[in-house]
Amino acid sequence: MADRIEYPESAQQKPGPGIRMQDSLRTVGLVSFSGAVGTYDFIVFAFLAPVIGKIFFPPGISPWLVSVQTFGIFAAGYVFRSFGGIVLAHYSDLFGRKRIFAFSTLLMSGATLAIAVLPGYASIGIASPILLLAFRALQGIAIGSDIPGAWTLAAEQVPRERVGLACGAVSAGLIGGMLLAAVIVTALNLIFTVAEMETFAWRIPFALGAALAVPAVCLRRRLKETRIYPALKSNRVLMPSFPLHAVLHDHRPALAFSILLTWVISAGMIVILLMTPVILQTVYGVTTQHALLAVSITAFGLTTGAFISGLLFDRLGPATCMMGGSILCALTSFSFYSLAGWSLPLLYILSASLGFTVGLLGAAPSIMVMSFPPRVRASGVSAAYNITLAVFGGLPPALVAWLVQFEPMAPAYYILFIAFLTFCLGHYLYRNPYLLEGSAEGFHWGRSRT
Repeated sequence: MADRIEYPESAQQKPGPGIRMQDSLRTVGLVSFSGAVGTYDFIVFAFLAPVIGKIFFPPGISPWLVSVQTFGIFAAGYVFRSFGGIVLAHYSDLFGRKRIFAFSTLLMSGATLAIAVLPGYASIGIASPILLLAFRALQGIAIGSDIPGAWTLAAEQVPRERVGLACGAVSAGLIGGMLLAAVIVTALNLIFTVAEMETFAWRIPFALGAALAVPAVCLRRRLKETRIYPALKSNRVLMPSFPLHAVLHDHRPALAFSILLTWVISAGMIVILLMTPVILQTVYGVTTQHALLAVSITAFGLTTGAFISGLLFDRLGPATCMMGGSILCALTSFSFYSLAGWSLPLLYILSASLGFTVGLLGAAPSIMVMSFPPRVRASGVSAAYNITLAVFGGLPPALVAWLVQFEPMAPAYYILFIAFLTFCLGHYLYRNPYLLEGSAEGFHWGRSRT
């Protein structure tokens, strides 16, 4: 089994003959937009959690129990995304990135449309939350391949020295999908009354998400296969059967490090962004409209920070980005949860600061992509990302929703721990910049070898 393979120069470092850098960056833009649509479809559920809890669960139960049950169904998407991500990534390594990336959009749009027309508990009883769980499972399977596939596809379209920019742009697009979800739900809450939202308006964001899949599918058909995959195929070095087996057997250090990086990502995206609307309403007494506006500002900060982190990754390396970003994240997150209830202007300022500093941790996807060789890259990134999110992505929302009734600062303490973990990972990369050089097929992380 050839672990060290010489790939054609066109597949490794720079665009091949007749392929301009502008074309590569245009492809990255298409991937970013398509990923944003998939993320919107998956995430809009979280912003509508208070309404969904009233629609799909029996009336008369405790509000905190409704919150836990609703986020439990939200967490189910993360459990099933592990299965979908690993299976679809398997075929991505064997048959190419493009077709699997397109398939995930179709699956996501179908499940999102089904949620948009699903009757509530008052109409069909217990079948309502069961069907909601089933459709969330399909969304999880789709998104499990979509996000790692977007990072992989974009990174393999650009030179090595632009991998950070490519992954940063995709991450910004993915967060942009969350921002779009927050803005749309915020607008609907301003336009419609509470009764109208619970009656019919909550279905609008899901229907819109299904409609957005149409241009996304058209754009994905225009994508070109990465230049690395044909190089692997022509050199007969594709994995013969199970890429995941090779990841578990030959690339354990890369997998372990990527799992920890995914834990960092999950905390930033889920606890800070997705749970904030509910926490602001239940703990700080902020109205629904102002809570969603604050989260929209946070998402905009995240989008900006993620893109800038990609630029810093290419210039400074991930160690500096992660250590500096973790310190800023710790300061802003503690300030946010301590002062969010003081005034609305302060809340908005803190939301922007928190989003930007968490976005600076966006170097993590670039490290994950660069830690695995091309022939198992999709499986490696997907396994680390999805398995970790099944645990650390799904449990914290339900756990924090329960703990916050006893300790309002529970989210802050969790994020402080994540910031400490991020600093440790960054310091470890600084001390061991070539730790995964063998797995990364020569990628390096910003320090000169001595």
